[in-house]
This record gives sequence, structure tokens and C-alpha cells, in this order.
Amino acid sequence: MEKDISKLKIEKSPATFRSGKRKKLFYWLALLLAILLIGFLYVEGIFTPAVSVEVASVVRMYPSQTFTLLNASGYVVAQRKASVASKVTGLLVSISVEEGSRVKKGQIIARLENEDVTAAKHQAEANLNVVRHNLEQARAELQDATLSFNRNKELLSHDFVSRADYDASEARYKRAIAAVDAAEAAVRANTAALQGANVNIGYTFIRAPFDAVVLTKNADVGDIVTPIGAAAEAKAAVVTIADMNSLQVEVDVSESNLGNVQVGQPCEIQLDALPESRFQGLVHMIVPTADRSKATVMVKVRFIDKDPRILPEMSAKVAFLSRAIRPEEQKPRTVVNSNAVIIHKDKNLVFLVKDNRAFETPVTTGEKLGDMIEVLNGVKAGDKVVLKLFDKLRDGKRIKIIEK
Repeated sequence: MEKDISKLKIEKSPATFRSGKRKKLFYWLALLLAILLIGFLYVEGIFTPAVSVEVASVVRMYPSQTFTLLNASGYVVAQRKASVASKVTGLLVSISVEEGSRVKKGQIIARLENEDVTAAKHQAEANLNVVRHNLEQARAELQDATLSFNRNKELLSHDFVSRADYDASEARYKRAIAAVDAAEAAVRANTAALQGANVNIGYTFIRAPFDAVVLTKNADVGDIVTPIGAAAEAKAAVVTIADMNSLQVEVDVSESNLGNVQVGQPCEIQLDALPESRFQGLVHMIVPTADRSKATVMVKVRFIDKDPRILPEMSAKVAFLSRAIRPEEQKPRTVVNSNAVIIHKDKNLVFLVKDNRAFETPVTTGEKLGDMIEVLNGVKAGDKVVLKLFDKLRDGKRIKIIEK
């Protein structure tokens, strides 16, 4: 029996239809995710090459750097410094200072054993008392001799006394005058001897010659102190002191740059030990001789303001300025190269470098300082920003830093 083949058909079950529909939805979702991924990668710059740029750092700068004529380095030196010693040899029995002690002029720093010179002083005092009594006795004798001589002189004129008695009274009078002169001379001599004894005692007290700070203590109790220090185990200087008001910076300036320096010129001093501080100074002296081995001339710069943190022998850098620093220029500013700042829609922008990408960052600018411009906010010291090539950059663009 033959059947009509044209009437045959395959019936689609509901399950088969639903499976095909899910596959199409899956394909569409995968395509959409692929498009989104490609778009994301494009936006992130994965498929675009990095832009090669130069960068500059945001730094802290003092305004004085824009009108500095010359820089030189040197050391802080006390212009008045002394190694304090004794004028006599003796045993050190006390010392009342240590390193860092502040002393006044005439203050006793140390004392030597002085029993021998003290005894000599007492002897001189006793001798002086003796000759003073002798002087009083001689003056009394002179007074009596004077009265007797004058009386005999009057009596001789009336022939009431002999010539021999008159001559004897005259001789006694002259001897009395000579005795008084001798006694007065003895008083002066013994007074001088007493003064000498006092001076010798004074030598056993070692005193500060001027207001100063003790830098080093070179001897201690029990040491033998001698003026020249030639004896074995003997000390010469007891302490070394320096007048802190006489501190100056001594720098070497090359002969070729000496024309940029003159006496009274304003300077700015920076100490390596105090890098965050700047000190104002003036050129005090250009030493009138050159160092032929270095082809330099020494220049002394004095501090305008005193600071207890400044110590002798500190290393220092001096900037010789073309003009004095104004009060508002004494603090450092945050600055960046002016070529790193662009104006877009009336706003100042920089491209801040982070993780090899450049990000647009609004900034507020201030005063222009030479090739630099002050940045009041938006970036901080230590940040890196892009220099130029702004037309090739957009926010978040990958960059490659050109090494200089």
C-alpha cells in the first residue's frame, strides 16, 4: 500500500524550540560582552600606544633663588675664640664648667692649688704693716726734730745756745727727714710686693676673658696645668671657648666670580644641619688675599639674626643675592615648571602622573618665580607632572616617561 510522502512532516516538540531560543540569547549576550570588553580596553588605552612625555617635579623653592647671583660653600667659624690657660704652673683643684656651659667675662672657670702664693701674700701683708709702723715712728721723730731745730735756731740768733747744740739739732732734723723718706719708700715697696702676691693668687684663678660658650674641656681636677704644656702629662689649655656672637660663615669664592660680591651685600645662609631653615646675612669682609692653589678668595658673611642652634664648624651654603629679601619672601613656596600648567575653560590644569598615566588635575596658581610658578593647591611637593605635549593627552592616558 502506497502512502503519500508529501503528507509526511516532523513535528517540533516544545523542548526543542526552547533549546534553540536559549542558544541564540547566549550568542547575543556573548557578543555584547565582547563589544563592551573591546570598548573598555580601548578606553583604557590598551590598544593604543603610550605617549612619550617629559615630566617635572613639584618642588619647594625659596623666592630668593630667583635673584641669586652666586652660590658658595664654607663653614661657620667663631671670629673670637680662645684656649684658656693659666699663666703659672700648678695643680688643678677645681673646674666649674663643662662643654656647652655659658660663661661671662671675668667668671672663674677653674682654680689651681695656691697655698704657696697665699702664704707669700700673708708675708707681704705683715711686712707692709711693719714698714707702716716704722713710717709713723719716723714721722713722729721728724716732728720732734723739727721743733728742736727751730727752737735752737731761734735761740742761736740771741746767743742763748752754742753753735754745737744748733748743729746737732740740725743734723738730727735732717736724719729724721731722711728716715721718713726711707720709711715711705719701704711702704711703697711692700705695697707693690703685696700687689704682686695678689696678682700671683689671681693667676691661680682661671677666668673667662669674654662672654662665651665652652666648646671643649681639656683638663680635669688633678691635672698639672702649665702655661706651655711642655712637661710630660701636663695640660696647657684648660678649656676652649668661643664667642657665639662672633660667628660668621667663611666661604671660598673663585676669583672669576669675585665681581658678584661686595661688602654689605645681602646673603641667604643655609646650614646642612638645619636644612629647613634659612638665615639672613650680609657680606662682612672680603679678605684681601687669594689662595693661589685654589684660585679663590675668602669671603666672610655675618649673621643678621642670632640663633642658638648655630654652632661653630657647621658646614654652610651661602647665596649672594642681588637685593635684600622681603618679609613675604622668607618662607618656601610650592612651585612647578610653568610649562606644566595649561589653561582650559578658564581653569588652570596640570596632568598629574600616577602609575604611568596622566590625569587632569585642577590647580590654583600664584606668583610667577622665574621659570617656575607657585601652586597654591591641587598638587604637593614630590608629585610629578607632564611637560608640554598636552594636545596628545587626555585624562587617564597611558604615558611613557622620557629619561633625560
